[in-house]
Amino acid sequence: MREQTIGSWLGELASAEPAPGGGAVAAMHAAMAAGLVSMVCELTVGRPKYAEHEQTMREVLKEAGERRQAAVQLAEEDAKAFKGVTDAYKLPKATDEEKVKRSEAIQEALARAAEVPLRTAALASEILGLARRIRPGANVNVLSDVAVAAVSARAAMQAAAVNVAVNRASMTDVIARTRLEAELAHIGDEVAAAEKFIEELA
Repeated sequence: MREQTIGSWLGELASAEPAPGGGAVAAMHAAMAAGLVSMVCELTVGRPKYAEHEQTMREVLKEAGERRQAAVQLAEEDAKAFKGVTDAYKLPKATDEEKVKRSEAIQEALARAAEVPLRTAALASEILGLARRIRPGANVNVLSDVAVAAVSARAAMQAAAVNVAVNRASMTDVIARTRLEAELAHIGDEVAAAEKFIEELA
């Protein structure tokens, strides 16, 4: 992904191939949110009018860059996790032993696949936190970009939650399902916080 043009990646997304899919889109929403946070910092640092916020902007600029790279990595990991699920479903099931092994492999793959969007949602929440940090001292000419960063982070969390829920629906482990239900509730709280922040910026 890091070497692809946006056009080629979108072409893959629009193709009949199942990956990249929704999980990768969620991660790329987070990457774009981080990119906008970086842009706002870049357009604020070095300007006398915002000198008192210089240190914060430089710190957030570094953190946003790290999170942007992490988001792209998650987009790549999502494709691998999804392939793990599809491969598990393709395992033979002619005998009872094969059926048991296939079922176990599917459940393990679903659990791994659910972890990637959980990490995406957590990362998006961190990026939202960065947007909050720069809001007070951001260049007023790009405050709308702080808002769009928050909107993109919210979209990342919402999209990630959809993918967690889809994987959870096919899981049979009660403990795992309960844990994911709690995680989804937490993501819901984070989305609500994002919406409140967006409203404040409107």
